[in-house]
Amino acid sequence: MVEPGEGNCTIVMEFILLGLSDVPELRVFFSLLFLMIYGVTVLGNLGMIALIQVSPRLHTPMYFFLSHLSFVDFCYSTKIVPKMLVNIINEDKAISFLGCMVQFYLFCAYGITEVFLLAVMAYDRFVAICSPLLYMVTMSQKLRMVLVSSCYLGGTVCSLIHLCLALEIPSYRSNVINHFFCDLPPLLSLACSDVTVNELLVYIVASFNEILTIVIILTSYLFILITILRMHSAEGRHKAFSTCASHLTAIVVLQGTILFSYCRPSAGNSADTDKVAAVFYTVVIPMLNPLIYSLRNKDVKEALKGVVNSKIFS
Repeated sequence: MVEPGEGNCTIVMEFILLGLSDVPELRVFFSLLFLMIYGVTVLGNLGMIALIQVSPRLHTPMYFFLSHLSFVDFCYSTKIVPKMLVNIINEDKAISFLGCMVQFYLFCAYGITEVFLLAVMAYDRFVAICSPLLYMVTMSQKLRMVLVSSCYLGGTVCSLIHLCLALEIPSYRSNVINHFFCDLPPLLSLACSDVTVNELLVYIVASFNEILTIVIILTSYLFILITILRMHSAEGRHKAFSTCASHLTAIVVLQGTILFSYCRPSAGNSADTDKVAAVFYTVVIPMLNPLIYSLRNKDVKEALKGVVNSKIFS
């Protein structure tokens, strides 16, 4: 539903999300695939949060940050996938203007928060490996709360900036968005007014966040590597590497996708390529993170065995 504006432009009251594909035969496949992935995402992330809460051996700073990463992944996926599944099944793919803005804002807020959280977790690994005797003192509960609050605040502020500028757009050439959710670049491509500031800000904010977090991550892991190479015990080196492997895997997957999607000139973007990348960071990564941290983490596996055994014997 649109209201007439000037020329070919309209004041949009709702948007139409085209989705991933207009091929009817793929609907069942996509709906089953994404429903399965979302189920694993919800079970994995909520299960990880619950396991960290009930297992005393996981009451450490590292798993405190991991519980927040799981929470962000759950919220991140939940804001995108259910609506995507509804649009795959239904012919009506409309989303209200307000609903579109809220979806974009929450997607952006949770996404940026996750990027910051991964950088904070790199600092946590730096303290744990380079200053193990002072680890619990340095990563005090007060500092942990400050770091996590800063991550959420950073995501909120950056998203509010983009949202406020998006709300200033008076009219659109069309209300049909060639995407499966309300992301900012495809939304800006429909604007009648000049959105150069918006596009520039997307590039600047994304690049700044990436550079800041990558510098923190690389600096932390440089000192970690130096410390590991100085270790005389092969077992100690292996243990140090194993504690970092899961975190590094999560960083490479997420940061690589974001760099590809948002830190390149918009002129070279392909809609189909952007959709594939978006599926990866909105649907696949929230599912992968709990699997990465559970399958590659001895403490998590031992804690899970302990919880299961205690339930069986009780």
